[in-house]
Amino acid sequence: MKRFNLLHNVMLATFASACLLGTAHADDALKMELTANQVIKNADGKTVYSPVRTAPAGTVIQYKATYTNTINKDINDLMVTLPVPANMTFTGEANPASAQASTDGKNYADMPLMRKVDGKMVKVPYSEYRTLRWNIKLLPAKKAAAVALNTVVNK
Repeated sequence: MKRFNLLHNVMLATFASACLLGTAHADDALKMELTANQVIKNADGKTVYSPVRTAPAGTVIQYKATYTNTINKDINDLMVTLPVPANMTFTGEANPASAQASTDGKNYADMPLMRKVDGKMVKVPYSEYRTLRWNIKLLPAKKAAAVALNTVVNK
């Protein structure tokens, strides 16, 4: 059974997100923590998240980024972006659901993404989503906000 090392994905996603934040705000104003957790339904049907480093194909993994405002001043209109890691496919689940998506990392639109095919508007497959972005309208001083996206390990 093929297993995929998620640590590499976490490091890439952290780097990409941190780079985007670094251009918008001073490095010391925000702290970002990124986690990768396997998404499991327990016997009661409730969703449980379990830390994971490697996973076989078909495993659902949630990448969650928590942004903490470390200064004594509110941050307004903070744009944060998380890439869909290589060898993973976005499931369509994002939290908050207000995320916008992109197939190229440059042009974003509300989900589901749509395109014209043979004169008809059709949904873009989740397998083509490469990044998600959220606008955190207000991150109060010394508070945190989290964003997350679910992916599945490709075969």
